[in-house]
Amino acid sequence: MATKDIQRSAVYDAEGWVRTMFDRAEERDMRVVQVMGSQITLPIERKFASLESVQTYVDAVLALDWIAATWSEAGRAITVRARSGSAAAHYERDTATIAVPLHRGNKAWALRELVILHELAHHFGNEDEPQHGGPFVDRYITLVGEIIGSEAGFVLRATMAESGIRIG
Repeated sequence: MATKDIQRSAVYDAEGWVRTMFDRAEERDMRVVQVMGSQITLPIERKFASLESVQTYVDAVLALDWIAATWSEAGRAITVRARSGSAAAHYERDTATIAVPLHRGNKAWALRELVILHELAHHFGNEDEPQHGGPFVDRYITLVGEIIGSEAGFVLRATMAESGIRIG
């Protein structure tokens, strides 16, 4: 049985802040931001048009050699499905399914790389660990840094650390 998920709220808050930073950079077409005294050029975060495109992305991530070498669960296929409601995406361990809400206020807020990598970090985890504990956060930052880009990983790590979230 998993231990208490004491970092859940803080992880969601920090992740939301990072998503907002990416959204504002995209809206303003100004990718240079200040983070913890450093000037960072944010990479482009992939957005998805459909569940099928999310499934293609997930399959491609699972097929990466370094992913397979790092996490044994990479060999277990994941199914992507629509999630009723619009508040959150989630990962279902027993069926290896990522459930993604399609729209919220006419926006497909969850059809984006940061959300899908968050759910993949759950897939690669141990069922006995806290869902948003230090090992999860470390996996999530690693995925973001390696797949979206090192700048995105830095922004996520700095935001998590500034929020007092345990990493690793």
